[in-house]
Amino acid sequence: MNRLISISELTKKLNLINPSNNKPLNHILRYWEKEFKIIKPKKINKRRFYDSKQVEIIKMIKHLLKNKGMTIAGVKNLLNSNANKLDDHDLHSLKTDYYKQKLKTKSKLILEKINKLKNHGKKNSS
Repeated sequence: MNRLISISELTKKLNLINPSNNKPLNHILRYWEKEFKIIKPKKINKRRFYDSKQVEIIKMIKHLLKNKGMTIAGVKNLLNSNANKLDDHDLHSLKTDYYKQKLKTKSKLILEKINKLKNHGKKNSS
């Protein structure tokens, strides 16, 4: 079954946090929802929840806006045209760049976990 996450969980996952009070910036996702018709959260008891497919779309939008410096209009054009699907095999495409970044992040987390396991194992063996 596809797990749903709340808007606050997603903003934390995307690191959209107010640095002064550590509160999630949910208004950003609500704004993106208005701008990008592709974002369609499930609403349960007037609260927004996102499935994994929606999370991936939002991560891509965030990457294009924040990391690549694209405008909302530029991201809309990219999403509305099927250019996103056409550049799957281009090593210098925006989509490829997004997946490279995602893979680097996951690899870093795995490496940190391996190092923790190694260090923990050394402490127990002495």
